[in-house]
Amino acid sequence: MKHVFLIDGSGFLFRAYFGIKEKMSRPDGTPTNAVYGFTQMLMKLVDDTNADHIAVIFDRARKTFRSDIYKEYKAHRPPPPDDLIPQFKLVREATRAMNIPAVDMEGYEADDLIATYARQAVEAGAQVTVVSTDKDLMQCVGPNVKMFDAMKNREIGPEQVVEKFGVGPERVIDVQALAGDSADNVPGVAGIGVKTAALLINEYGDLDGVLKNAANVKQTKRREALIEQADLARVSRDLVTLKVDVPVEVPLENFAVKAIDPDVFLNFLQEQSFKSLVTRMESKFSQKAPVKNGGPINIFNKTEPNTNESDNKPDLAIFHVAAAFPETTDYELVQDKSRLKAWVDEATSVGVVAVDTETTSLDSMLAELVGISMSIHPGKACYIPVAHTAAEEQATFDLGQGKLPAEPNKMDLKQISREDAVKMIKPLLENPSVLKIGHNIKYDAKIFGHYDINIAPVDDTMLISYAIEGGLHKHNMDDLAELHLNHQTIKFKDVAGSGKSQVTFDKVPLDVALDYAAEDADITMRLYKLLKPRLALDHMVGVYETMERPLIAVLTDMERAGIQVDAKVLKGLSADFTKRLGELEIEIYDLVGHEFNINSPKQLGEILFDEMGIQGAKKTKTGAYQTGADILEGLAADGHELPVKILENRQLAKLKSTYTDALIEQIHPKTGRVHTNYGQAIASTGRLSSNDPNLQNIPIRSEEGRKIRTAFVPTEGNVLLSADYSQIELRLLAHVAGIDVLKDAFHAGVDIHALTASQVFGVPVEGMDPMVRRQAKAINFGIIYGISAFGLARQLDISRTDAAQYIAAYFDRYPGIRAYMERTKESATKLGYVTTLYGRRCYVPGIHDSNGAMRSFAERTAINAPIQGGAADIIKRAMLRMPNALAGAGLNAKMLLQVHDELIFDVPQNELAETTEVAKATMETVAHLDVPLVVDTGFGKNWDEAH
Repeated sequence: MKHVFLIDGSGFLFRAYFGIKEKMSRPDGTPTNAVYGFTQMLMKLVDDTNADHIAVIFDRARKTFRSDIYKEYKAHRPPPPDDLIPQFKLVREATRAMNIPAVDMEGYEADDLIATYARQAVEAGAQVTVVSTDKDLMQCVGPNVKMFDAMKNREIGPEQVVEKFGVGPERVIDVQALAGDSADNVPGVAGIGVKTAALLINEYGDLDGVLKNAANVKQTKRREALIEQADLARVSRDLVTLKVDVPVEVPLENFAVKAIDPDVFLNFLQEQSFKSLVTRMESKFSQKAPVKNGGPINIFNKTEPNTNESDNKPDLAIFHVAAAFPETTDYELVQDKSRLKAWVDEATSVGVVAVDTETTSLDSMLAELVGISMSIHPGKACYIPVAHTAAEEQATFDLGQGKLPAEPNKMDLKQISREDAVKMIKPLLENPSVLKIGHNIKYDAKIFGHYDINIAPVDDTMLISYAIEGGLHKHNMDDLAELHLNHQTIKFKDVAGSGKSQVTFDKVPLDVALDYAAEDADITMRLYKLLKPRLALDHMVGVYETMERPLIAVLTDMERAGIQVDAKVLKGLSADFTKRLGELEIEIYDLVGHEFNINSPKQLGEILFDEMGIQGAKKTKTGAYQTGADILEGLAADGHELPVKILENRQLAKLKSTYTDALIEQIHPKTGRVHTNYGQAIASTGRLSSNDPNLQNIPIRSEEGRKIRTAFVPTEGNVLLSADYSQIELRLLAHVAGIDVLKDAFHAGVDIHALTASQVFGVPVEGMDPMVRRQAKAINFGIIYGISAFGLARQLDISRTDAAQYIAAYFDRYPGIRAYMERTKESATKLGYVTTLYGRRCYVPGIHDSNGAMRSFAERTAINAPIQGGAADIIKRAMLRMPNALAGAGLNAKMLLQVHDELIFDVPQNELAETTEVAKATMETVAHLDVPLVVDTGFGKNWDEAH
């Protein structure tokens, strides 16, 4: 026994699962994407090693002894994805098919088994390689034990452990005991991160030494936490300490390398329908795989077998692009013009550069430029500080990379002036032959715009990720770095503090700022190298290149333009709302018979269900009464007056705090306008979100909500123009579901809600009762969102039986809609996503959920997503065409807002008629459906009047 390979099977499995997003399955429907990736990685690993003993160690899905020590251990970990669960068994089969032991053990984690086998192997005189990137295993590293990162093809020894934890392997347990681990619910000591823990351990020797000397720690909060939470730290030590004496059931000697049995392995590959691997192994073994009925299925989501598939695709998905995983990093602090010129010249020569800005605020309209980071090659980046000032003392948080300023206010502040840096970098950022890559580059574009820099052309890694996997996960840099690169980024709080102690970035020491800022550009470049090729692999080039990427410039212009708000109107509304809230308060107290805290759910619940004896109470897990909006709405529908007043109070209070008060504070001091920020990578359907302030959620069904819209006004001498798609989702439903009667109605310009009422209720269109039409309208729009009989009954204030009959009658009259819904659910269940007209994939993660309610919700989401996503795509296409359409007509109107299916323009009074015509024509001809698109327009001296 000379060299023992211990492979972290669970870690391998998850990396394989997230490495291949394409739908893969056996003919029986069992998902196999993770099995495919796992098998490829294991084959490569075995081929590349000289180990004479190999085993793959797995976790079991049950609780371990650590749960007895601390019941909250791993308690909040989410369950594995539904399509991964059946693959747990298959990866063990894959391991054994390669004649490699697959080992797990009840009551212990894989890490404990690995630690035990590593100890046994070292005692037997062997070298050990632990194939994993799990930080918990770093405590095993030693003279005869190293770790190996198979993705990055690099070893992890004592030096790398020090880089990670700030201490050697023998003190990793002590650092983890203090820092804790939020992923595993290891408590640690509050307020202490890895870097602070390392400082303490290096000063006092070990955990016991730190706790013994806790009273000597200078920082008050840290000292108090160490004293008060000493027991938690000791419990944490027990949790993170790996067992090295597990009574293992499979002896180490059984791991001796054995040759693969070609028949067994080929049969396994054939069973999984891994065609490319079968072909490769047939060549290696010089024998054919057994013939399987039905033949292998294609793993790239086509309906017919792909006889030309290449191993390059899966290799790209699993092993990624090598450039995204540099062996080392080299970050430079650029403090003089000669070095900045060198970077600019190299970026110009290469033609591609990742760019990021550091500023004084998250509000791009108020932020000032503090520094610029660039990366030209993965692993190589620079930071150019341009406006840092003396550092402030930051004693209550960990500084990035463990670097503390020696003495505050004595930092070396040598830097290029902002004016000179902007002048030097402007030609690069505006050079049409150099591609600028950013992560959420819209923010950076607005920052550069303040300094007269029009950055173009651009790519955005956030939007590339969103185009590929919208709805599967978040698309911020931190999450993507961890997901795709297995890299924990430096967090802003690590360099600037948090809460009251947080400083603006211009106060961060330059050496600390370098690591944080340069890493942002570096990670952006790595993600670009990794994700950009996947656009073609996943057939998302069209979505990204024709919609998401060009929309960056349009949204940048809209956000910078903002919309004018009349502060006097808002102040008047705030005063009115305050008065009305006071009146409501008196009315509520009169109904109850005494005063109480109206905003206290506890007190309200006791009054409703204990004092007043109202039936229908529901309680939370803690025993408190539920008083949410759904509960109150139900009680109000039953005729109880107090819930009505409480709901009115809540709505008015929210309008006041969220809009009339908040909007006044959000008026830009220089422009006199509010500047919303549009989120492109939030909703899985492709819809834009509006934030800071959110202008899409201003209620328009209530009188108070409409009053708020009166505060949004045009510039002097202009009017606001509203252009709103009419019933676009119903039109899309008619198109995608192929409902002829609806298509004919839309072509004929028939009132679609009256038609539905006539079809469902059997009443003539002429002279129809408006209430009957309202019921049909509720059904029309409810069906799109998968409304239930219960939901429709509540909305229309009718019995659930009547509501169920209405829905049944609707489907009887429009059977094509039910057929569409069933087709969509079936497709979503099979693929995990649905697709819009323009090819956007809307992933539905809960479609396989074992919880029936969650699965039903996912099915309703799947039904609606192609409709809502199609509407989002259409209005985006309209927004992209609009600037050129207006400019081409010689018009001066500006597109200011996008709210759901509506666009708002600021239009010169004398150009109103022509602008209306151009906007309407552009929006109505942007898509070609089986039904006409219709746009309703209006104008006025404020938004409410225009709408």
